[in-house]
Amino acid sequence: MYRPAFSITNKILKNIGEIEAAKEVIEHAPLLPYWEKRFQDEAILRTTHYGTHIEGNELSLTQVQKVLDGERVVARDRDVQEVINYRKVVEYIGDKKNITIDEGTILDLHKLVVEKILDEDVSGKYREKEVVIRNSITGDVSFRPPHAVEVEWQMKDLIEFIHEEKEIHPVLKAGIVHYEFVRVHPFLDGNGRVGRALSMLVLFSDGYDIREFFSLEEHFDRNAEEYYKALQSVAMHNGDVTFWLEYFTQCLAIELSKIKEKIEHISIDSKLKEKLGGAPVMLTERQLKLIEYMQEIGYLENKSFSSLFPDISEDSVLREVQDLVKKGIIVKKGKTKGVKYLMA
Repeated sequence: MYRPAFSITNKILKNIGEIEAAKEVIEHAPLLPYWEKRFQDEAILRTTHYGTHIEGNELSLTQVQKVLDGERVVARDRDVQEVINYRKVVEYIGDKKNITIDEGTILDLHKLVVEKILDEDVSGKYREKEVVIRNSITGDVSFRPPHAVEVEWQMKDLIEFIHEEKEIHPVLKAGIVHYEFVRVHPFLDGNGRVGRALSMLVLFSDGYDIREFFSLEEHFDRNAEEYYKALQSVAMHNGDVTFWLEYFTQCLAIELSKIKEKIEHISIDSKLKEKLGGAPVMLTERQLKLIEYMQEIGYLENKSFSSLFPDISEDSVLREVQDLVKKGIIVKKGKTKGVKYLMA
């Protein structure tokens, strides 16, 4: 079985601590269905865009959203197909998080990634050719993956590691799988996307789906040079994956901390929580806007509804306001046309 070499450093411990703290908040937040779906949709969009952009896809975030919505965009056919394919990969991961990961799972991921891009005779099949990874700028060889004859048994070792390793923290295990898959480079094309997807599936299958709110791809793509430098550090340290794991855990800690802050933002403040018995109250996007307006102006009147929400009916806004009154967050003063709403 594959046995990685690494050390648990203070950086890794700090990152894992932040991950666990954010995970606790995210998993136990009583989110409204609106926010649950919004966070998941945002994660899908970012994963699909940045997960393909880092491989050279030229579609913008807006164009990717249009593709996901079924709209036509003016772009290269391959770029559009890559986005469609990776969206299917994200769906596959969400549906298969309770399965046992085996060779068939990995081959299925590859088929999804390269559908209508590579010929069927190499889709979902380990490579039978030698490959080298070159620097896109200089053209120099930056990495030589294992020989093709070694791919099958090295992948078997990795799959055994996924099945049998129970002592390593799930986040570290996912990071190790990410690196080792990319190192083996088992396919002719699509290895980066399959490797990142596989590492997320490993996380999910070990109970770290975290409501499917997060996406690491944006962090990888925002500074691709740092991402590839972290991957290459393993070879520079004779196979030790410590530096890579410091980077990988830091990316996840940053992403989950951002989501935690968003969740805390849509929850009412601590004083009001205490007044209402300590239970967090989750607010809709419209309610947040109403509260921000009242905090700035000092009060809210019905005549302000149309300027705040020009495309929403007054009755719909009034229902949001009445819900805030019911929750004790705001109070109603006056009657009929002279009604004003104030923060409680």
